[in-house]
Amino acid sequence: MRLVLSPMIIYAIAVGLPHRTARAFVGVSRNVAARSLSSSVLVSADSGSRSRLSRPGSLASSSVSSPPTVDTNPLMDQSGLPKFSSIDPSHLEPAIESILSDIESKFSEFESSAASASGYDDVLPEVEKIQYPLGYVWGVAGHLNGVKNSPELRKAYEAAQPRVVQTSTKFSQSAALYAALEKLSKEGSSDDADDFAAMQRQRAVEGSLRSMRNSGVGLEGEQKERFNEIRMRMAELTTTFSNNVLDATKEFGLDVTDGDVLEGTPETARAMWATMAAQKINEEKGEDEEKVVPDPVNGPWRITLDGPSYMSTMQHVKDRGVREQIYKAYLTRASDFSSEDKMNNIPLIDEILTLRAEASKILGYSNYAEQSLDGKMAPSVDSVTELSDLVLERALPAARRELQEVTDHAKAFGGEVYASLDKLEPWDTTFWSERLREQKFDVTEEELRPYFALPAVLEGLFGLAGRLFDIDIEAAEGQAEVWNEDVSFFHVKDRSTGKHVASFYLDPYSRPADKRGGAWMDVCLGKSKAMGCDVPVAYLTCNGSPPSDGKPSLMTFREVETLFHEAGHGLQHMLTEASEGDVAGINGVEWDAVELPSQVRCFKPQPQFIGFCLFFKLIRCQ
Repeated sequence: MRLVLSPMIIYAIAVGLPHRTARAFVGVSRNVAARSLSSSVLVSADSGSRSRLSRPGSLASSSVSSPPTVDTNPLMDQSGLPKFSSIDPSHLEPAIESILSDIESKFSEFESSAASASGYDDVLPEVEKIQYPLGYVWGVAGHLNGVKNSPELRKAYEAAQPRVVQTSTKFSQSAALYAALEKLSKEGSSDDADDFAAMQRQRAVEGSLRSMRNSGVGLEGEQKERFNEIRMRMAELTTTFSNNVLDATKEFGLDVTDGDVLEGTPETARAMWATMAAQKINEEKGEDEEKVVPDPVNGPWRITLDGPSYMSTMQHVKDRGVREQIYKAYLTRASDFSSEDKMNNIPLIDEILTLRAEASKILGYSNYAEQSLDGKMAPSVDSVTELSDLVLERALPAARRELQEVTDHAKAFGGEVYASLDKLEPWDTTFWSERLREQKFDVTEEELRPYFALPAVLEGLFGLAGRLFDIDIEAAEGQAEVWNEDVSFFHVKDRSTGKHVASFYLDPYSRPADKRGGAWMDVCLGKSKAMGCDVPVAYLTCNGSPPSDGKPSLMTFREVETLFHEAGHGLQHMLTEASEGDVAGINGVEWDAVELPSQVRCFKPQPQFIGFCLFFKLIRCQ
């Protein structure tokens, strides 16, 4: 069997992201760096690709009549949730310039007095307060870059990024701060090891020390200069990489006018493709021209490379040539096989790998893999290899048996084309796996969808969270500005007291024009005693099937699993009992441990949840 890596997986490997993030960039965004020193002190080298945040109308492609002032710039108001409907790309650079000037002055003052700090509260909480405005604004910009991307936002983001990275470097390489943290580390051994507050402080200190060491605090002279050059270049490369993938995904579309090509495909898929075609046609029409209405039955249709469209093609389109074309287009996005050389990420990957290895050696590691494990649970590179080999040994025989079963099914029912094949091609396996499943279990994915309408799934998810954690999740529409009309806002309340303990945004649908692929959870506001924030706010972002033909989003089983997965990460962030910002929620959690909460997805197939969805189908959908 041939192993084929998608461009997103290659990139995740290239920049050392955890494997879950390699799943088409599905995963927890770890770029809370600008909010938390232990998360790499301000901005990590790959900040451009791992930061998230957004809302409708926010950082759109509009322009303002005059340059914003500090008083009129919505990004300068950091007193609560971002004012997304007021934010414009032109606000970013002025906000960053104003904030950087202020925090650099304040940090210099901090450094001059750091040696005389009397305890923990004089060090990390003070640094958190200083860097918070930058983390807030850069977080908003990064989030919008992922969910409401535009040429104007890219330009503003790329213009501000070098200065942000420079300030990040100043924080992370501060000898005065490092010395103060070392002093706290030595004093921390006298704390009560069973005291939760003391444990938080000690973990925050140790995590910050480790982060600063890996950010070059101990470097001098030419090594320091070169390391900082690499850091700056990596930020540029990863931002460009992410933009290229988004552009390449958005650029491709296969227009279909012959209904026979889509014979046998599900109604929901044809409705989705018809909607895509109508949107494309209407974009090219003049304002006064009559708009086209999607026609799922007669077309036209447009197959794109966003997740729901791609998977529906691989699973259900009988035309082998179409599947091959879509598969190869998806696999080669932003590569040297792309139609646009300017979107070729292959040279970027090569440079990222080279720079990453060089930076690791400057820091004293043998290679990047060794550096990557600093701060993770796995004790060594060898232990990771041993585990991978063990999984391969146990899983490969089963995988081969299953592939053979799928191949035999294709040969038996696929006609002459498949009967003569020695093996299935990658664009065949998903299609025939689906056919085998339908035969074995006498049920199609299309028949399951009505049982997983998004409103029902959310009620089931919220009910499960309530049973597990004694909380209530309530819709709070209109209580927060959002970046797209499809985004919803929710409050989380303690069931026994009614206290509002957290909130979250849910952005459930694919929008290939301006939203990157995958699914992720990210931090909007983190719990922090220093900042007086005891109501954390999360972002849950998916790329599920959008509503079509007057029906709500009818989800696939995998889309339900993805939503549960990200909700698990969100619950860790929202229900944290830690109050130190550097270790609250997902902050400071080892990357090879952070997946545990996401396994709430394993509750998805339980009878209690499935029963709830059946109730929705029978009572509400008919």
